[in-house]
Amino acid sequence: MSNLAGKTILMSGGSRGIGLAIALRAAADGVNIAMLAKTDTPHPKLEGTIHTAAQQIRDAGGNALPIVGDVRDDGDITEAVMKTQGEFGGIDIVINNASVIDLSTSLDLGAKKYDLMQDVNVRGTFMLSRAAIPQLREAENPHILSLSPPLNPTPKWLGAHTGYTLAKFGMTMATLGIAAEFAADGIAANTLWPRTTIATAAVQNLLGGDKVMAASRTPEIYADAAYAVLTKTAATYSGQSLIVEDVLEADGVTDLSGYAAVPGTPDDRLFPDIFLG
Repeated sequence: MSNLAGKTILMSGGSRGIGLAIALRAAADGVNIAMLAKTDTPHPKLEGTIHTAAQQIRDAGGNALPIVGDVRDDGDITEAVMKTQGEFGGIDIVINNASVIDLSTSLDLGAKKYDLMQDVNVRGTFMLSRAAIPQLREAENPHILSLSPPLNPTPKWLGAHTGYTLAKFGMTMATLGIAAEFAADGIAANTLWPRTTIATAAVQNLLGGDKVMAASRTPEIYADAAYAVLTKTAATYSGQSLIVEDVLEADGVTDLSGYAAVPGTPDDRLFPDIFLG
């Protein structure tokens, strides 16, 4: 496939950051994008709401359906699938973007935050993907894409922030399991993760502030790689833990300098992302 024209995407989250960048990249093809997100009103520390994101999608050439809801709520998931089908006639792509991050050590991680990461990251990915399967079965080139890392069960990452690692690896395992289970239906399910940190609010607020932001790449690199994945033939491109930079290089994009958050930053000065660094 050369583009996503006429396709319908159901995304969890997406009010800002990487999810919004992926949506805007797809919107250039005139796609339909339904977003299930909680951010109905402005957050005091974070830019953007589901409504501002929807307007940006429309401005970029796409159709947007903002659905205020929580990926932890089964009723909200069911409603999101039904509303998306009702508005656009089906679902071609599911993007599991919603994710909670807390890098606390095991003794410092609160039980509620542990549960939140499991509920949003793992359960949300599984339940949203599962709910869309009947629609994906009817799609011409169905894809599920989860923004989660390859399974890397080394002591370094299992021990650095065990609670968060479990939640992100859980997203990946759910996705790879779905890929295997529904391979006969021609539904692709893959994960995608970057080699470097991405300049988002999460990096700014949780991973190192201005210093790490300056040594990151822009969300557009993630968006371009996601676009490349979602335009592949689903039946033959599934069950993979993909790396952003590898996807782009496989498509002939070898100069990644334009994605540096601070222009001119050499690749060897970029901050390696957790799980891959």
